[in-house]
Amino acid sequence: MWAEEYFRHKLWLNEKGIIFAFTGYLSEELLFSLGDALRKKMALEETDANVAKRVFSVFVEQAQNVIRYSADRVEGETAQSALSGQRVEFSSGLVAVANSENGFSVVCGNVIDAAHVERLRTRLDQLAAMDKNEIRSYYKEKLRAGPDEDSKGASLGLIEIARRSTRPIRYDFIEAAPGQAFYCLEAYV
Repeated sequence: MWAEEYFRHKLWLNEKGIIFAFTGYLSEELLFSLGDALRKKMALEETDANVAKRVFSVFVEQAQNVIRYSADRVEGETAQSALSGQRVEFSSGLVAVANSENGFSVVCGNVIDAAHVERLRTRLDQLAAMDKNEIRSYYKEKLRAGPDEDSKGASLGLIEIARRSTRPIRYDFIEAAPGQAFYCLEAYV
């Protein structure tokens, strides 16, 4: 009966309008392949080119957030990576894209250290409360200021997601384990 469980999961995804979903360990290399598959899927569905670009941009930012900030990580060397001098790094999380009559939604989720929740919630509240002009100004301001001290990127990812979203971003946190929270972010395009 295990096939029935997977079938119910597939039906639930279909019910939610999910056209693309990935859960597991992500890397930059895998992101490239997943992005290519998403781009081709949207082209086959003849999605408006501007909408497809915005969905793809939000998808990449969401996946990069999982890759850079997930607390559930696997790092190390394989025999092959030792020869090249490169470490293998994967971060666990999920990324999904749904389509409905109201447009697309892009969702990501991953486990983070609970100590980061309040700071992240403050940033997300700030972005969710801004209108498009405020987000645009804030983006330009952050470009001039440079990355935050603890950033693993340019500190623009969440702002970029909010910029591309047609509605305020939506997010939630739940306790995943002691000292950890599951963080989920949804953007609409």
